[in-house]
Amino acid sequence: MQPTAPVAALLMCSAEASREPEKNMISKLKTEEINDILDIWLKASIRAHGFIDEAFWESKLDDMRTIYIPSSETYVFKENEVIKGFFSLHGDTLAAMFVSPEFQGKGVGYKLMGKAKTLRDRLELTVYQENQKGIDFYIKCGFQAIKEKVDEHTGHVETLMKFSS
Repeated sequence: MQPTAPVAALLMCSAEASREPEKNMISKLKTEEINDILDIWLKASIRAHGFIDEAFWESKLDDMRTIYIPSSETYVFKENEVIKGFFSLHGDTLAAMFVSPEFQGKGVGYKLMGKAKTLRDRLELTVYQENQKGIDFYIKCGFQAIKEKVDEHTGHVETLMKFSS
């Protein structure tokens, strides 16, 4: 018997996350790592959101440093002492998940998502509708689109997605 689409997507995401043993690669953000994750956030945001002016992302860097990251529970994926990606949780919201552009497509995002799912039974997030690669990733990880709304900061449409274990 074939698994249903959401179950198959969940299995695919889990299989990607478990390709290699974790070796303690994911850990809570340390204060001295914030510049590394902000660099990843900026580069990955610009790359994934080419439909939004680069200056917008640059203008949000201080808010990320002083407001968003400090108020979130943030974890980093590190391999050979190099931070390759991170995610931030704010309650049950996956507020950020970014992988350094040079390490995208290598399973880092799946490993980060696997860790996030161990920390929460439910997750929700918003992703820009024009970021099809991001939407596809979240669907593979078992998220379902719930509704659309316009982001008040950019004017672009976002999709609210939810996951329940």
